[in-house]
Amino acid sequence: MDCLAEFENYLTMTKNSSASTLEAYIRDVKQFIAHCHDEFAKIDTKTIENYITKLNKSQATKVRILASLRAFFKFLVVSGKLLDNPTDTIKLKKTKTHNLGVLGADEIVLLLSQPDGDDFKSVRDKAMLELLYATGIKVSELLSVKVNDINLTIGILHLKRGDKERIVPIYPAAVKSLTEYIQNVRSAIVSDNDSGFLFTNLSGLPMSRQGFWKIIKYYANKAGIKKEITPQTLRHSFAAHLLENGAKLKDIKEMLGHSDISSTQVYAKFVKEKYASKYAKFHPLAK
Repeated sequence: MDCLAEFENYLTMTKNSSASTLEAYIRDVKQFIAHCHDEFAKIDTKTIENYITKLNKSQATKVRILASLRAFFKFLVVSGKLLDNPTDTIKLKKTKTHNLGVLGADEIVLLLSQPDGDDFKSVRDKAMLELLYATGIKVSELLSVKVNDINLTIGILHLKRGDKERIVPIYPAAVKSLTEYIQNVRSAIVSDNDSGFLFTNLSGLPMSRQGFWKIIKYYANKAGIKKEITPQTLRHSFAAHLLENGAKLKDIKEMLGHSDISSTQVYAKFVKEKYASKYAKFHPLAK
């Protein structure tokens, strides 16, 4: 079906989402179209349910894929290409909040202390981990941060992606790590003065998500952290720890760059469940 370009325009106009989210929607729909061989006349609710069920993906990913397909079939209905949306009655269980993979404050300190050498890799890795936890940005954002996005004098990260813009404070320890990296390491790694990326691999080339994934897994194993670590772990921990320490949900929403407060509320549910569980376990009259 030759309507992906129209669908992409429809998403851009109707969804206030990040570029990476829109890319994920398009990718999900492309894969579904390839699976169905463009036979949309034969697609019904059961076909879509079977497709999603058989995917070798996490539950969270399946939920996102359903959201992608729901948006796609809504577009087909709105544009007059279909009469009904076959995804309207499909429901998937969302990932439970306790699967966020939030690290405790002591685990964060332990993880951030692992790159403790003065070699190029250690200094770079420490700066990356510190910035990620200091700001709660996505890994894709971390890898696209430019040197000029960082103001070390006042300690802020200024992100501007498309028509979206946000400013996030950076705590002093992270500023110190970033200063050491920028002044002593980055100029030695990046020979191309026109490359504005803050972080690169040791050859001075753009770092991939897989490259960063290996870095964070390495230090988690080195720290002896048994919890499952994902590229989103420090982002989730950033949000949960702010909320635990009294930050307002709307402020966390702005710092994370969420378009809708509902995306941020998952952290409120996580914190509520965490303390409700402890209360029930330890309060003498709650048993």
